[in-house]
Amino acid sequence: MIRVEGLKKMAGRRLLWSGLDMTVAPGQIATVIGRSGSGKTTLLNCLALLERPTEGKISHNEITTTGLRRSNRRRYRRDNVAILMQGLALVEDASVAENLRLACMTRQVFADRHRVVLSRVGMAGAENERIYHLSGGEQQRVALAQVLLKAAPLVLLDEPTSALDSPNMKMVLEVIAELNSAGAAVIVATHNRHVRAIADVEYDLDGLVRGSAG
Repeated sequence: MIRVEGLKKMAGRRLLWSGLDMTVAPGQIATVIGRSGSGKTTLLNCLALLERPTEGKISHNEITTTGLRRSNRRRYRRDNVAILMQGLALVEDASVAENLRLACMTRQVFADRHRVVLSRVGMAGAENERIYHLSGGEQQRVALAQVLLKAAPLVLLDEPTSALDSPNMKMVLEVIAELNSAGAAVIVATHNRHVRAIADVEYDLDGLVRGSAG
């Protein structure tokens, strides 16, 4: 269970949002919507412990993650979170297989499943391709394969359909549903109406106070 209570985030002197409460249970899909600049990516970064909120509390399975020290934050992220960022965070001069290995907890998981997840995202046989040789959509599918390979209890997806055509968008929707069925809490920042249609709950950041903090 991910629980957010009274979360507030400042960007310099600008208030992105405040009073944000949300709850996402295992096996639920939540979408986060809002205009460009409303802080959707920032919220995912806070949930992944990559940024700290200005105020408020985030807890996961009764652990207050906003109170963790730096080393414990890294350990929590490693053990509990799979994230697909807009920037993808792939190592461009490494191969697809090497990037997937970075997402694995053990070599055995990589050996057992990396070809399966590559096939699932339509990238079968691409293990030895360098990331910089791939198109933007192919790179996004590699990042999605990393999420599948990690099989974390908390999955954070930042605009996962943005660089994809219709057939691959359909595949992403299916993957989100599979992660959901496997028991993950899936939180997606998106503008896509098809992703929003499969969500159990939706949070609109435009409904929260934004502007100057005085």
